[in-house]
Amino acid sequence: MPRLYNLVNNEELKRQMLETDEKRITFSFYQYWNLPDPQAFRDSAYRQWSQLGVWGRVYVAQEGINAQVSVPESQFEAFKNALYSVPQLNGIRLNIAVEDNGKSFYKLKIKVRPKIVADGLDDSSFDATRRGQGLNARDFNALTDDPGAIVVDMRNHYESEVGHFENAICPDVVTFREALPLVEEMLHDKKDRPVVMYCTGGIRCEKASAYFLHKGFQNVYMVEGGIIEYARQCADQGLPNKFIGKNFVFDERLGERISNDVIAQCHQCGASCDDHTNCANDACHLLFIQCPACAARYAGCCSTHCADFAALPETERERLKPTMTFNGTKFTKGRYKSYRRGEEELG
Repeated sequence: MPRLYNLVNNEELKRQMLETDEKRITFSFYQYWNLPDPQAFRDSAYRQWSQLGVWGRVYVAQEGINAQVSVPESQFEAFKNALYSVPQLNGIRLNIAVEDNGKSFYKLKIKVRPKIVADGLDDSSFDATRRGQGLNARDFNALTDDPGAIVVDMRNHYESEVGHFENAICPDVVTFREALPLVEEMLHDKKDRPVVMYCTGGIRCEKASAYFLHKGFQNVYMVEGGIIEYARQCADQGLPNKFIGKNFVFDERLGERISNDVIAQCHQCGASCDDHTNCANDACHLLFIQCPACAARYAGCCSTHCADFAALPETERERLKPTMTFNGTKFTKGRYKSYRRGEEELG
């Protein structure tokens, strides 16, 4: 019987993933439904999917499933058959990555959680099944040609920083649960206007659209399948693409290009750049944007402080780590922008 969790060192798994030439398909999917025994579903899925070579991050809860995975190209149809054999998942949309090098995940991790998206909402206080109207790419383009329509990005600030729809409202938040009350306040006097919400793959907007309908918004829409499906439809149908820049993704790629526009800046020098990275100092691990020149200058770190620390012998790093503070302990994701804070922040 297959193990129900991974025992191999993460660094070794990552090395194997980077070195393999196996062709893999990266995609995401989700489904809200009443799942009576999430743990049993989780264990069954792990046994079955690990045998198919599935890697990725999956959250299971009583409200359903949220998954971002990669599958060997040779096993893709077998995985679809296994997934669709679950009645509640039969035929659900698989959001295939727009830009994929097969290096998105290196192990399978399935976790049971209270919710598949942390939204901070009491689902019993409103009808979560009464959702906004879904829009395909063509309908989204037509509706947002109306200057009265309001487009709202329901993602976090570090996601919208590198890419967003034209004229979208992009809340300055770190979490989805922060975005909900903030957007409600921002639009409190515009409840009769068409409000079009979007996120990466659609899961956040399904819950958000129900919440805003509950709060009295009259014309609530959401981009069906999120940015990923919108970009696919635009490419397949030759439609104008209203998304500018990159789509941030929560895997090793950290982004997939939707348009050639670069709308962000290196957080260290201010140069035009939209490449996210994590600080190479594992004691920091700050998520930030770094250009190639700064990556070379700071050895992949967010500051000289981190670069100097990362260059120390491992035993010395372990001895000093409890006594030191790094940017990753001071700033939240993407908040650190040293070119705005001054050179002193660089160490």
